[in-house]
Amino acid sequence: MLKDFLDSEIYNQILKAFSFNDITEIRLRVNEKIIVAVKNKKYYLKDENNNFLICTKQNIENFITRACHNSVYAYNNNIIQGYITLKNGIRVGLSGNVVVENNKVVTIKDFNSLNIRIPHIIKNCSLIAYDYLVTDEVKNTLIVSPPGAGKTTFLRDLIFQLYNHNLAKNVLIADERNEICATNDAIPQINLGGFCDIYTNCTKKYAFKNGIRSMCPDVIVTDEIDLDCDLQYITEAINCGVNVVATIHAKDLNQLKNKPGFSEIFEKHLFSRYVFLTNDLGPGTLTYIYDDKLNCIYSR
Repeated sequence: MLKDFLDSEIYNQILKAFSFNDITEIRLRVNEKIIVAVKNKKYYLKDENNNFLICTKQNIENFITRACHNSVYAYNNNIIQGYITLKNGIRVGLSGNVVVENNKVVTIKDFNSLNIRIPHIIKNCSLIAYDYLVTDEVKNTLIVSPPGAGKTTFLRDLIFQLYNHNLAKNVLIADERNEICATNDAIPQINLGGFCDIYTNCTKKYAFKNGIRSMCPDVIVTDEIDLDCDLQYITEAINCGVNVVATIHAKDLNQLKNKPGFSEIFEKHLFSRYVFLTNDLGPGTLTYIYDDKLNCIYSR
């Protein structure tokens, strides 16, 4: 999976010590120990002599060069956003020296750390929630969790369950970071069923506005919304009769309520379901479901 990108010593030691089926995250930081996250635990990677493997600047530069197919410039639009998406939906977060010109970020260089997030397909993880979210149509739903707690995993399974239950609705996926579908040469690497049309590597504004006109969706699905930027397009879609399923970062209901823009969502009853996930039993653990008045209708 990561053999083409990681330096061989790092890859081989990970392969010996762990199963990639269990790894959720790999952290590379210059001059620091390499950390591998397996489910809810983190481990330091060791070499053949049981010494801690220390990440070098060259390890990080090699990874980025390979991930960008030897043309970092060609991936600059992604780099500006702080990530690169690999095949199979692997998302690589980047940090380094942010270059600003005329009050605008033009690139990131001198990379000093990588956060390699490995997605997993957890079949049927949305099934308990399905009947709360879907009747003869898909309810406007906001999926809420902290980073790394399985929002995208849950979202993928929910999309597949619509197909699996033969709910013949046209689903438009606004996959801004190519993380939901992991398309490669226009072909999704993750099976989401046969009802999906996909926009990748574009803004939510573009996907929502152009998608509604051109693809006539019944449902738009998107990941990691920003209420400051995206609320307008979500509102317009719902007012056009298109249902929306989206995800957002928040630890719990109180944190969600404190987000700027949430009062508008609540007062307008834009979402009729709020699904809260944790990582308690692994990514995508369903914890609570609330209705549009924030009454709890499901609790684990």
